[in-house]
Amino acid sequence: MKCKVEKSKISGQITCPPNKSYSHRAIFLASMSEGNSIINNVLLSEDTKATIETCKRFGAIIESTESSIIIKNPIDLGTKVPQINTENSGTTIRIASGIASLYSDEITLTGDASLQKRPMQPLLDALTSMGAQCSSENGKPPIKIKGKITGGEVTIPGNFSSQFISALLICAPLTKNGIQLNIEGNLVSKPYLDATIATMRKFGVTVQTLIPYKKYNITPQIYNNTSFTVPIDFSSLALLLSAAVLNGEDVVIKGNLGDLPQGDEVFIDILEQLGVGIDIDDEQIKIKSVEKLSGGKFDLSNSPDLLPPLAILALKTSESIEIINVEHARLKETDRIAIISRELVKIGIKVEEKEDGLILKSSENLKGAELISENDHRLFMAFCIAGMFVGDCTVTDPDSVNVSYPNFIDEMSRMGAKIQI
Repeated sequence: MKCKVEKSKISGQITCPPNKSYSHRAIFLASMSEGNSIINNVLLSEDTKATIETCKRFGAIIESTESSIIIKNPIDLGTKVPQINTENSGTTIRIASGIASLYSDEITLTGDASLQKRPMQPLLDALTSMGAQCSSENGKPPIKIKGKITGGEVTIPGNFSSQFISALLICAPLTKNGIQLNIEGNLVSKPYLDATIATMRKFGVTVQTLIPYKKYNITPQIYNNTSFTVPIDFSSLALLLSAAVLNGEDVVIKGNLGDLPQGDEVFIDILEQLGVGIDIDDEQIKIKSVEKLSGGKFDLSNSPDLLPPLAILALKTSESIEIINVEHARLKETDRIAIISRELVKIGIKVEEKEDGLILKSSENLKGAELISENDHRLFMAFCIAGMFVGDCTVTDPDSVNVSYPNFIDEMSRMGAKIQI
């Protein structure tokens, strides 16, 4: 399936969707808590539905409404769970792997074809070092895990994915001895680890930071039931901001920013560096774009999901945009560095691909093209926004938005975007 995207201008108000990362974490932690918990403003997308179904497979009782979920009974570590399908969600399978190591019986975790290409070996090695029996094909799903781990000291590399560390933190309080966690090398996506710790704190569990992003101690504890409100998703907000910068006229983006840490908040600073005026309060964001953006060099090591929305802004810059230290974006749903490089050249952007990033510069020869998103939700949305600027484009795989922003096409169309499936 494809979308036809014509040159468009958007205007009016749009509400940013809830945060996917916090939705995942809150669903898991509520499902591990005694008593009833409610999660408000939860994102109900294909990825978070995979987490809900996973927690149900682990034995939790969950009821969903239009914008909230209620968890009535916690995960039962005595439940027989032969297999769990986490679909396309990397966060789901990685956190679920940590939880699976708490069970005495063998559990198989798998996912779709894309997920089966994503690395798991560092997490499996860490669980094995604590007594789990783990097996897989080349360190990728499907994987088999048999516990029961009791905790202890564990070491894991930080340069692959912060999700591995989050998985260990989340299961740690339910181990007999707790976990003393050592992170080797430079940790990527640090704010996502902060998000995990902040969410655990909301559910009554304390993580002792011995050396930030290097050494943590988590003692045996109990997750407490609570009411948790998910803030807006700055990863999705970055795409909406890019749409407003490239194609907007008096765009207002609504949503509760909340007080929980989000690494992708740095996109506000990036836009200001590029010359965009921003008016922001607790409930909405307005921007004042300029005819030409400046360029700059940007380190996205802690915010790899900003790669697509930042890359497409090269369409409107007078100087080059250089993106560095984001090699781990090659391990997302797709190799985002390679695909962005391959596709943006088609519409006239000059692209130099590096191992850890990109250098992009606009040209006078922008033109329409078919942009292949490889079923990657963030690339699809970014390519649609680029197509609205260039015109006469087609973009593949519109269904991919169900992963994080199911209403993206409808919302953009309501504001004036010419996107037709």
